[in-house]
Amino acid sequence: MSTYNPCNRPRRTTGLVAALLVLTLSACAGGQQATRPSDSGGDYAGGTSGGERDGEPRFTAEQLNQRGLLGIKKEDRAKFLDPANPLSTRTIYFEFDSSRIQGKFNEALKAHANYLSEHPEVTLRLEGHTDERGTREYNVALGERRAESVEKILVLNGADSGQLTTLSFGEERPAELGSTESAYAKNRRVELIYVEN
Repeated sequence: MSTYNPCNRPRRTTGLVAALLVLTLSACAGGQQATRPSDSGGDYAGGTSGGERDGEPRFTAEQLNQRGLLGIKKEDRAKFLDPANPLSTRTIYFEFDSSRIQGKFNEALKAHANYLSEHPEVTLRLEGHTDERGTREYNVALGERRAESVEKILVLNGADSGQLTTLSFGEERPAELGSTESAYAKNRRVELIYVEN
């Protein structure tokens, strides 16, 4: 009859520690993987970086920076990424409970309208957003009013209404989480998303 020797017992803890280490490293690497913040039609620069995991493309920092430019020809994207160009302003912010466009966004909206009029094949989706205050129904309606205000200015400045669509997410897709005035101000917005035809 053999006697119990603790050195001969199975090394289950070593395997468990190794498995946990692999999972931890995978999670850390996954933290560097950019996720798609929107599932509303693939508005992110095309292509993948490093393959796909579960069918979800991974995006580089540059591709994420080009969010909303999928419908723009590659040769024109530099204009939209140049901070000195008014086309780089692709988010219009609003005051609390307001759909009135502030004057500081007029130049940018005129530039977008001009680009649209010069490129009739291009389409633009105007996504309206609100902060979390108010009922869900009210915020969806307010987001729609904000998107329609931007649409009206673009059409008045030369864009064809057939190039534009509006969509409201209300409070559902905040740009910044939190219940501070700073977060609220970033969430009261319309995003200009150039979509692929």
